[in-house]
Amino acid sequence: MVCLQLRGTVLGDVDAVLFDKDGTLSISEPQLLTLAKARVFLCLEQAVPALEPAARLELQPLLERAYGLRSEAICPAGITAVASRDHNLIATATALVQVGMGWPEALALSEQVFLEADQLDARRAADQAAATSTTTEGLRHWLQQLQAAGVVCAVISNDDMAGIEHFLASHQLGAFFSGLWSAEHRPRKPDPAAVHGLCEQLGVRPSRCALIGDANSDLRMAVAAGIPHQLALGYTAAWSSPPPLAEPHPLIHSWSELSLSGP
Repeated sequence: MVCLQLRGTVLGDVDAVLFDKDGTLSISEPQLLTLAKARVFLCLEQAVPALEPAARLELQPLLERAYGLRSEAICPAGITAVASRDHNLIATATALVQVGMGWPEALALSEQVFLEADQLDARRAADQAAATSTTTEGLRHWLQQLQAAGVVCAVISNDDMAGIEHFLASHQLGAFFSGLWSAEHRPRKPDPAAVHGLCEQLGVRPSRCALIGDANSDLRMAVAAGIPHQLALGYTAAWSSPPPLAEPHPLIHSWSELSLSGP
């Protein structure tokens, strides 16, 4: 029996810890910023010639608001940070419809833009492993502590399997994780049944798990799935501006604030 503590306060016994990826395991903001900017640029390049002058001026701020672009930062609660690729694609097509494009054309253009932007995405480039998102500070030491204590670890993310596996392989973290649940699994985050599916895969009960994420949707999902409220933990240290996480969920500002104790 292993007890999880935060800053010396006992949170509860755990058999497993489920981690979000972007904004929790990884500092993904620089790569997500580059990706969002590429999508905006490609949308403007391909859509503007077909639009009226007033619509051209309207499109860029619409896309930037949709993606959560804030100058040189990404909104931690925005769709680029939190939502799946296909939800981002639908938001893009919706922005194009708002400036006068028909839905079939908007959807087709969005799919083309995302395909081209994906080709520029350093996270997918096998020959640019050094350009992948970095791990959050102190993560490896924390994972080593969990592994030594016999606590099972898993990733639950709205990234696809290729993105998760690339990140883990780039940082030699794969051996720490016994399960992965991606945007390709059904149901996916933030459906609480995604937690149930991952727990079944791991052979653990949600009531004996902690979940650590950087979004309110992660924390709500965890509690709805049966994870104790005090074990639904918000991670704050991966963004240039801290994510707006709901109280009174416990908040982690550094992995060094967590510790384990035996029976």
